[in-house]
Amino acid sequence: MKAYVFPGQGAQFVGMGKDLYDNNPVAREMFEKANEILGFRITDIMFEGTDEDLKQTRVTQPAIFLHSVILAKTLGEDFTPDMVAGHSLGEFSALTAAGALSFEDGLRLVSARAQAMQKACELKPSTMAAVLALPDEKVEEILSTVDGVVVCANYNCPGQIVISGEVEAIDAACEKLLAAGAKRALKLKVGGAFHSPVMEPAREELAKAIEATEVHAPSVPVYQNVDALPHTDPAEIKANLVAQLTAPVRWTQSVKNMVADGATEFIEVGPGKVLQGLVAKIDRNVATSGRQ
Repeated sequence: MKAYVFPGQGAQFVGMGKDLYDNNPVAREMFEKANEILGFRITDIMFEGTDEDLKQTRVTQPAIFLHSVILAKTLGEDFTPDMVAGHSLGEFSALTAAGALSFEDGLRLVSARAQAMQKACELKPSTMAAVLALPDEKVEEILSTVDGVVVCANYNCPGQIVISGEVEAIDAACEKLLAAGAKRALKLKVGGAFHSPVMEPAREELAKAIEATEVHAPSVPVYQNVDALPHTDPAEIKANLVAQLTAPVRWTQSVKNMVADGATEFIEVGPGKVLQGLVAKIDRNVATSGRQ
């Protein structure tokens, strides 16, 4: 069985999607529609902007969504998932590719999400850090002893967790994690503490947008970040999308559950190869490939 997976923030690069735009009329039409919906020419930034321009959350998230969703569309009959999942932002790409969201609604939600997260980041100094070579349980145990807001945000693969929270709490946690034997505990260059309680203002704002959006039953099960389980019920999908902003991305658990449910091949759709690498570390027995 084939599992198609969609990357999240961090996979972007200048030039992303340009081949699609130049060589595929359907892709060009979708990109131009996106420029119209967003109210600015995101294609100019994607194709010819600077790394700094592309790193802005309000640009990054719709850019990755567009690359992934338009690529899936241009695959046509070669896009044959039995199940889908996306990492953080990628969950919106997965839902759109599987027909739960229209292209226009998916893009509007991603744009609203990005802007809400940007605003939440500006309200309180916060950040994230990557922790390597400690068991999940050990990281959770150490975080429980740190004052302030700091939580596990991304369970990426065994031995790789991203933590998220207030700057001082992250600094204190990194010291303790290194002392406990972490190979690395390195702060990331991100706008703020995604997938943590710091995102509560963004969650409240996004909830209104999601509630007002029509979600259909997807063509295949979508394994959502919040609980790592397959979903096809629109009401459950909506609730999980809202919860996702302040809850951890359970990627390790999602991949394991997909494999348990029959996935033997994982195909990453969108920029980069990050998810292929994570899947290979989670289960060495499955095949991985990518479409860029």
